[in-house]
Amino acid sequence: MAVVFRTTKLFKLMVTLTIFTAVSSAKPVRAEELGPPVGVTAPDIGKRLDQTGMPRTLTDAMGSKGLVLMFFRSADWCPYCQAQLIDMNSGAAEIEKRGYRIVALSYDSPEILKTFADKRHISFTFLSDPKSEVIDLYKLRDPQYPPGNRAYGVPRPIIFILDKNGVIRTKLYEESFKVRPPVSAVIGAIDAFGTKG
Repeated sequence: MAVVFRTTKLFKLMVTLTIFTAVSSAKPVRAEELGPPVGVTAPDIGKRLDQTGMPRTLTDAMGSKGLVLMFFRSADWCPYCQAQLIDMNSGAAEIEKRGYRIVALSYDSPEILKTFADKRHISFTFLSDPKSEVIDLYKLRDPQYPPGNRAYGVPRPIIFILDKNGVIRTKLYEESFKVRPPVSAVIGAIDAFGTKG
């Protein structure tokens, strides 16, 4: 019995080390390599259901000066996403004062998004992409999750800031999904290119 236990522990350790080596040896992706590049018009997402079940487009959600488009993993099971969404909500009024609105998109169902939005009193729009069609259109699918994994189809989390014409003005992204750009960075980016235009 002791031999079996040691073998099982050794096997688990080997699997853990293999996974760690595979993940740590993967080349980090930089923001400029992720999704559509800065300076192009953001791909049209068509109509997607928001957290209330209403079909919305990016144009519908756009503020007078532009849009903050967030891709995140899940409001249901990802604590890093939940924290980011709450943080973003804390600066939503400041972002709207600048003429921008926030849209957050994930593969979650409208029901999951509504539950989270209601519980956390989120003031901005969520969009549901349950088949990851928009996520794939933007080339953001995280390849590390195989079919059958609950995270299969999630995007790498990233924020695009679009101008009123739908052109991507900047992207905010961190190499680790555990670290997210704070809302202060979003506001700072809006202010920085707002003074240039």
